[in-house]
Amino acid sequence: MKLLVGLGNPGRRYAGTRHNVGARIVERLAERRHIALDADRFEGRFGQGVLVAPDGAPAEEVGLLLPATWMNRSGRAVCAALGALALEDPARDLLVAYDDVDLPFGRLRLRAGGSAGGQRGLADVIERLERSDVPRLRFGVGRPTPSDDAPVPTTTEWVLRPFDSREEAALVARGGGLDRAAEALACFALDGIAEAMNRYNAAE
Repeated sequence: MKLLVGLGNPGRRYAGTRHNVGARIVERLAERRHIALDADRFEGRFGQGVLVAPDGAPAEEVGLLLPATWMNRSGRAVCAALGALALEDPARDLLVAYDDVDLPFGRLRLRAGGSAGGQRGLADVIERLERSDVPRLRFGVGRPTPSDDAPVPTTTEWVLRPFDSREEAALVARGGGLDRAAEALACFALDGIAEAMNRYNAAE
């Protein structure tokens, strides 16, 4: 079994913000693969289903989790799920999806481990698990462009803003950012982190 976690903040106020794109990726995977996120478990929304590879390779059972804690407490939900589900090794069976300001908008980067790079949700996961070999999918949300009309927002202000209309259209389009990221998660679950990195880390 694989556990795929999408990070974000709870509540409607934050649903469309850059900081919640990790949660939206997992929601898109659930939609595309017909997995209901209808269980209130592990301090979040949870769904369980089976991913089937298009080439007839063995299917994989997955759990999809959207923590309902604040972003910087995401590790609580992840630890609760890991303690209850039949995962053999988090370094192979867990993946966390989240936003990254250091990547251009829409760029995907999968890694097998490393530091949190300032992302507080992943930092909490790493701290609570006491290990940094946590596979992750970073989705680029970019940085603000300086303007003469307004001061440049801080990183915190930026990630708590919604995507602009052009970005939102690119996210939700068929084959767009959310679809590609969702399939990157499916690739990880079915084929492992190395194959997912090979397929999805190239620049678009």
